[in-house]
Amino acid sequence: MPRPRSYDDALRQRLLEAASTALAEGGGGGLSLRAVATAAGTTTAAVYTLFGGRKGLVDAVVAEGFRRFAAHLAAAPRTDEPLADLLALGLAYRRNAVENPHFYRVLFQPDRAVGDGDRGVRNPTFGVLREAVVRATGGGDEEATAVAVRLWALAHGLVSLELAGLLPGPAEQREEAYVRALRGEPEIRPRAAQTHRPRA
Repeated sequence: MPRPRSYDDALRQRLLEAASTALAEGGGGGLSLRAVATAAGTTTAAVYTLFGGRKGLVDAVVAEGFRRFAAHLAAAPRTDEPLADLLALGLAYRRNAVENPHFYRVLFQPDRAVGDGDRGVRNPTFGVLREAVVRATGGGDEEATAVAVRLWALAHGLVSLELAGLLPGPAEQREEAYVRALRGEPEIRPRAAQTHRPRA
């Protein structure tokens, strides 16, 4: 009986990269294992050997996306300045998305949705943000969750617009605008009311 062919980690990573691109661009419904294998320079046999099939491959892409995301968050500094640490997490969020755009998009695709409506806040990566909010505000768990969700929505919205090519300027300018937005700058103030003189 012939021995099963072995595949190295480099090939596994190429398959994950190819699959993340395909999923980000076309969703899970149109995922072609043959196309993914071809893009990675191998055959579908490697997909089945390494991942067991389509579901295993998709699950592995999601797991890899969260692994990279968690690694960026873990690399953010933790200092005696909780507000600065919170901003650092926001920068890590954007950095992960910019460096891993296909994986990032896959994590937020509607067809990846499983479970109930609070699955996002139960993810360990959200827990990192909530803990940072608790340190920065001293609020309770419910309050921290609400604040963390608002910060997540802000960061996700800005990053999604950037990845879609809808924000102006070079990368440095976009990052500066992102930081200002996380800091709440500039604040929107109503224009001073003008005094209208009655016509003669």
